[in-house]
Amino acid sequence: MKVTVENKKGLNKDLKVFIDKETMNSYMDEKYEEIKGSVNLKGFRPGKVPKEILKRQFGKAVFGEVLDKVLKETSTKALEENKIKPAGQPKLDLKTYGEDKDLEYVLSVTELPKVEIKSLENIKFDEYTVKIDESETDKRIKEIAKNQPNFKEVSPDTKAKKGDLVSLDYKATVDGMDFKGSEGKNTQLTLGKDLFLKGFDDQLIGVKKNDEKIVEATLPENFPEKELVNKKAKFNCKILSVKKSEEVKIDDDFAKNLGAKGLKDLKTLISKQINDEYKNSLDQLSKNQILKEIEKIKVDEVPENLVEEEVKVLSQGMSEEEAKKNKKNYEEKAKTRIKTGLILNEFGEKNQIKVTEQEVQAEVQKQLRMMPGQEKMVMDFYQKNPSAIASLRGTVYEEKILNLIKEKGKANKKEISKEEAEKILKEAHKHDHDHEHSHGEEKKETKKKSSSTSAKEKKPATKKAKSKPAAKKTKKVSKK
Repeated sequence: MKVTVENKKGLNKDLKVFIDKETMNSYMDEKYEEIKGSVNLKGFRPGKVPKEILKRQFGKAVFGEVLDKVLKETSTKALEENKIKPAGQPKLDLKTYGEDKDLEYVLSVTELPKVEIKSLENIKFDEYTVKIDESETDKRIKEIAKNQPNFKEVSPDTKAKKGDLVSLDYKATVDGMDFKGSEGKNTQLTLGKDLFLKGFDDQLIGVKKNDEKIVEATLPENFPEKELVNKKAKFNCKILSVKKSEEVKIDDDFAKNLGAKGLKDLKTLISKQINDEYKNSLDQLSKNQILKEIEKIKVDEVPENLVEEEVKVLSQGMSEEEAKKNKKNYEEKAKTRIKTGLILNEFGEKNQIKVTEQEVQAEVQKQLRMMPGQEKMVMDFYQKNPSAIASLRGTVYEEKILNLIKEKGKANKKEISKEEAEKILKEAHKHDHDHEHSHGEEKKETKKKSSSTSAKEKKPATKKAKSKPAAKKTKKVSKK
């Protein structure tokens, strides 16, 4: 194989690839040997069909397969030997080809630009830790205690009030007749919450233990027995007990009921919980700072084909007029995102960052936890959409890259109060909101900055020509 690099125009290059006919014939001979054992032709024993017969019968098909294989192998090798990383799918134009002929083709490729990543090791950003005041922890524990049910039975002559827990047995009738589900045993109602039937609770205010009370209520629209919907039912209630809510005592026993070793341990856990509530948002601010710093790194040239692809993503769903109106703005935005993606990818490759299948599955599980009750639907979506899994893989990859940049960078560590954290996050949210508002005519951007450049090397596809057979397009290859 002989490769000559021609027409070097910036990032665009043409690679002229030549394979002599002797090499092509050797590939053809290998293929004929391969199929000889599986071909059954009348008059010939298996494995004994002469090559000339095979050529007459299967020559065109064999040549098509051999050509496709040689194009894939040699084009990949030509790129690797010349250390060219293509930005997008290279185009392959056949010049000379055919049985018992030399093979010559031109590979037109846009190369990914060289990017500088050394400065990432000294990148500066703010890293926050939130100091949680003890009073804040105590306040949170009191809120938890307030929401913990703590009912104590009162004396038999004490009347039930709003907020009390009343236990009762009941038997209901409609027009004097029993119906399915008309009986209830040891039903518990917190008076005032109206969780049973509308207006039911109010009629129990003032009852005492062992009282019997007739309560009337209208059966709701969603009542299982459709013929009874909106009909008035009479409930003969036997009051089993009345319990009043008491303030929960915050002590070691209370803490142990919540899974802590004791009150001191509970305070530590709650303090960490409050900190964690701010940590993710503040960590994201740090990563946004890093991404802003990356945007300042100079890249001499951004591949135009990637810019065009990214503009299509940004203007997706827009009318032609809207897309044209915002084209210049989108092109600038696309260049920034592509440049950031190139730098992140280069850093990821240089530091041999990989994403394991376990990490991808952990991210899937994280998505499932975020949508309780819809787990099956979400799982089905990921199973049926490989591109969605690829997107998750890209998210994990970028996250690992940014975490490593943080480790290597220069963190300006700041310990702040909860109030300061809230103020910083509020200002960041306001800035984001104002930025979105100022570009209100734009379609919302996709989440990943490096989405357009996260795909790695792509193998070439041939240009279709009337008189020339086109080789099949090869699939994208990801290095991650």
